[in-house]
Amino acid sequence: MSAYSGTALLTRTALRRDRVIIPVWMAVLTLMVYASAAGTKSFYASEAERVHTAEGLNASGATVALYGPILDVHSLGELAMTKMTVLYAIFVAVLLVVLVRRHTRVEEESGRLELVGGTAVGAEAPTASALVEATGVSLLVGVLAALASIGGGLPATGSIAFGATWTGIGLVAAGITAVTSQLSASARTCASLTAGAIGVLYVLRAIGDTSVSWLSWLTPFGWNTQLRAWSEPRWWMLLLYIGLAAVLVAVARVLHGHRDLGSGMIAARPGPAVGSPRLADALALCLRLNASALITWSLAIAALGAVFGAIVPGFGDLLDSESAQEMLQRLGGEGAMADTMVAAVLSIVAIVITFFAISVISHAGSDESDGRAETVLATATSRSRWYWSAVLVAFAGALWLLFLAGLFMWIGYGAAGSADGSHPDQIVPAALAWAPAVWLTSALAAGLLALRRSSLGYALPALCLVITLVGELLEAPGWFIGISPYSHIPQMPTESFTWAPELTLTALTAAVLLSAWGWFRTRDIG
Repeated sequence: MSAYSGTALLTRTALRRDRVIIPVWMAVLTLMVYASAAGTKSFYASEAERVHTAEGLNASGATVALYGPILDVHSLGELAMTKMTVLYAIFVAVLLVVLVRRHTRVEEESGRLELVGGTAVGAEAPTASALVEATGVSLLVGVLAALASIGGGLPATGSIAFGATWTGIGLVAAGITAVTSQLSASARTCASLTAGAIGVLYVLRAIGDTSVSWLSWLTPFGWNTQLRAWSEPRWWMLLLYIGLAAVLVAVARVLHGHRDLGSGMIAARPGPAVGSPRLADALALCLRLNASALITWSLAIAALGAVFGAIVPGFGDLLDSESAQEMLQRLGGEGAMADTMVAAVLSIVAIVITFFAISVISHAGSDESDGRAETVLATATSRSRWYWSAVLVAFAGALWLLFLAGLFMWIGYGAAGSADGSHPDQIVPAALAWAPAVWLTSALAAGLLALRRSSLGYALPALCLVITLVGELLEAPGWFIGISPYSHIPQMPTESFTWAPELTLTALTAAVLLSAWGWFRTRDIG
């Protein structure tokens, strides 16, 4: 029997298990590319206006650090794909991390991989099948991105090169995850190591784009820009992605051959012989299990809020064309434009934060399916205590992250200088106003936990984002856009705070949670 026997079968199984997450994630990415391509072309009346905007973006260090530089200020495609080229490539990387980790380290930690290995499946087949799926998904993401860009009116050659960079990022992310799956003994450590590696690569790119230029050449995110997709593409740079991915896969294969099944190259530290009294409570245990993730999310959201806060005040300076000035006047001046940007940024940040809350609930679902919840419930811990502890940590953690987003956006906003007529004092309340929408979406995920489908919870915020994008692109009726809870939140600080939608969404949250609990308390565990 070959070491790769059963690879095709495991690949088909993986694709079937991922039949929801892959299409949803791809739909979101494709819609974002199309919206950016189509919207940018119609926004500027002349090339001079586009050039001025591109030069203004390059003049802002915070913008370049976040999005990367525009190397050809005369390129429509490069301006349209400014955010997509580097920042949104992270979403491509996250998709591949989720897929590879799910079919390698998660399977191994749960013990299912050992059962599979007892059949006619080779030792290398599980990792190989995960990488085969990742390669196919990366290629498809690149093709869809290119087609969406072309459909949005951008040049075909540049669109194909841009899509190829997303494929490259996907391949590298899959390779990184394959390595961290061999290093770590747990799925959570694997996720932390992978997130740290991607974060380092992104920060290196940011430093290189703003100061030490050669650092940009050390990271795939820097290659996305340096490939110059929209003006004389450097096609040879695609070999860098392939080469790095191949090296990472080779390293993962070597590491796999030097460890035991169920272990990692980094040995897991044994816990204390006696548990801490602080962990005797289900709530304390849940908080402890999610503490590392909460700290990581807190740092990321704080950094994101500070960067966006620093960018917002100068956004109005980029809009000095006649059409842009008319739009500014309709909005109420630069201060109103800054407030509009704050509201737009917070609407996206709220959806992103929802993923943290859902991750807590999904982890509770994993604990149940893997038998750990049953062990906890065998003690004096009641079922209600276990369930509501997960809900409380998810909801309180999301509220804390919203507060951090608003606080650090306010700090960044103040450091960059407030725009005249804006309302920076409302940024923190504006961020907290999104809590009911986040909670309702998370409550629906708790309902999926009660139905033993907690892993599908990640599709909920993505679906809300798709509804918003499709609704805006197709000018859909209000009832369609209203399906998303996020569409009912007042767009502070451009709009006044109103209690009605906040209380309604909170009441719906309570109703969904109670219904989910009613189902959960009457079914079997496991």
